[in-house]
Amino acid sequence: MNRRTIHSLGLKLRVTRLIAKGLVSRDHPVLVHMIPTRRCNLSCRYCNEYDSTSPPVPVKELLRRVDLLAKLGTSIITQSGGEPLLHPNLEEVIARVRGHGIVAGLITNGYLLTAKRIKQLNKAGLDHLQMSIDNVMPDDISKKSLKVLNKKLELLAEYAEFQVNVNSVLGAGIANPEDAAVVARRAVELGFMGTVGVIHDGFGQLRALNATQRKVFDEISSLATHSFGRINRLNPYQRNLVEGKPNDWWVCRAGARYLYLCEDGLVHYCSQQRGAPGIPLENYTVENIRREYRTRKTCAPYCTISCVHQVSIMDRWRDPQPLLYDPAALSGAADPPLIRIQS
Repeated sequence: MNRRTIHSLGLKLRVTRLIAKGLVSRDHPVLVHMIPTRRCNLSCRYCNEYDSTSPPVPVKELLRRVDLLAKLGTSIITQSGGEPLLHPNLEEVIARVRGHGIVAGLITNGYLLTAKRIKQLNKAGLDHLQMSIDNVMPDDISKKSLKVLNKKLELLAEYAEFQVNVNSVLGAGIANPEDAAVVARRAVELGFMGTVGVIHDGFGQLRALNATQRKVFDEISSLATHSFGRINRLNPYQRNLVEGKPNDWWVCRAGARYLYLCEDGLVHYCSQQRGAPGIPLENYTVENIRREYRTRKTCAPYCTISCVHQVSIMDRWRDPQPLLYDPAALSGAADPPLIRIQS
């Protein structure tokens, strides 16, 4: 039994515990995406979550934010960006997350991975890494291609002790949707998980999939029983969107079960609704979580942010919402305004 298998078994136990914790109480965040730097070494045309100039957040401040999230009872903290591997003290932040008993994740484009860096991530205690690969060959839309990143996948297969997921996207702008299936098959071949997401516009909203794209989505979702693709396949929110149906879950759990913590230390609903509510983390309390748990979000019916879908599923037994969208139900609803701040 190799180290990744041993780690995977331990992670499953810890995830089982956090699910149990989430079922018992709804007053804490399940997942937080934390931004250690807005800067990225790439400039994918569909992405609005980066710039080329922002400095890394000082490590002392990042550690303080991890401590504050721990006090809120957070279950999972994932480092995102920008490109988080550009932060010189990323491993120290991950180690702090693990020191609180919190599951530590990382979302990366993979360009900066080396054998040495992977070993450093192992030592820091990283639990889960997601690498985004959009196509087989680089193009004007995205340089995150299998041709460029296959060597990085092989390094991960050789050295990583943490769980690895390879994610692709489907939707407008990606020239060859069949590439996503090629990428996912390569991930599974190396012993990783392969998933696919539905690309969104600048507000996190659905861009309709055509028949070819839907076929690819179904293929990736059924590749392997151990794949996180199974989660998307069983995710009723994602399934409705793939079929072109909106979701009647306008009381989504963003701002409560899922938090997006930007580089300025402000809490937002998600990466596509920056500015709402835009409250400093040190001022974010259980009262804020309880309010946002019940707050209607006008962007929810066509939202494609799968991480918000997934953490919201945890509370469906407690506070069920209909899946099918009923426009009449929105008549006269007092929805809060949503503000998006451009990158």
